[in-house]
Amino acid sequence: MFTGSITALVTPFRDGEVDYASIEALVEFQIEQGTHALMPCGSTGESATLDHAEHQAVIDAVVRAARQRVRVIAGTGSNSTREAMDLTRAAEESGVDGALLISPYYNKPTQEGIYRHYRAVAEHVGIPLIVYNIPGRTASKIEPETLARLAEINNVVGVKEATGSVDQALDVIRLCGDSLAVYSGEDSLVYSLMTLGGKGVITTTGNVAPRAMADLTEACLREDWVTGRRIQFDLLPLIRCLFSETNPIPVKAALALMGKCGAELRLPLTAMAESNLERLEDVLAEYGFV
Repeated sequence: MFTGSITALVTPFRDGEVDYASIEALVEFQIEQGTHALMPCGSTGESATLDHAEHQAVIDAVVRAARQRVRVIAGTGSNSTREAMDLTRAAEESGVDGALLISPYYNKPTQEGIYRHYRAVAEHVGIPLIVYNIPGRTASKIEPETLARLAEINNVVGVKEATGSVDQALDVIRLCGDSLAVYSGEDSLVYSLMTLGGKGVITTTGNVAPRAMADLTEACLREDWVTGRRIQFDLLPLIRCLFSETNPIPVKAALALMGKCGAELRLPLTAMAESNLERLEDVLAEYGFV
């Protein structure tokens, strides 16, 4: 089982192309700061604008840079089941430790369709799979009862809960118990979900503050709730600033201000509004990051 702080890595670009040198530097920064696992090619990694060759090359680059010092969980989801199967198999062949798959978007499948989608991918590969439940991006929610069915599949091991609903997480943990690990998909709810039995977070904020996110999850895993609550509250101003615009616009701007990589995005994402950027720089300065 994966536990702790899993950073959903940005994909840095330079002049329209993937910046592989910056990927390597970001991986080193994450490992030095205590991140427990890395996740390339998720929403934060702008996977929707990567072509298939780039998608695979980014995963390969992270696996190489990590050198088995931390686990790598690749984002391999698609609204096409066949494409998700192919992406996940390719990631498996690259040597990843697991895969995160977003629920099919745009198609708006029924709960039965969602279940069969994940079952088909699980039967196609041997690596552990984490389900990604984020109805704000997919237009459909995976119900707790469906997750309980998915938990019966051997290599479906977890769910990234980004519904923003503690009630949803309560029902998932109640129905699935230890058969499905729950990871917070909301950086502001890490402490709340881990007090209920969650195993960690798949985090955007971890790109900027990897040590603090690792400390937060480690405190919660050892049931040091006083320390965990303090770290969660300390991080809230940064978290809210990093989600003041569509992810990953602010986090890329933050990393650029920190000198970690460029702020370049791919359309349809655009640069951060100047007023928000000024506030972001002030917040980063308050934390000592710039």
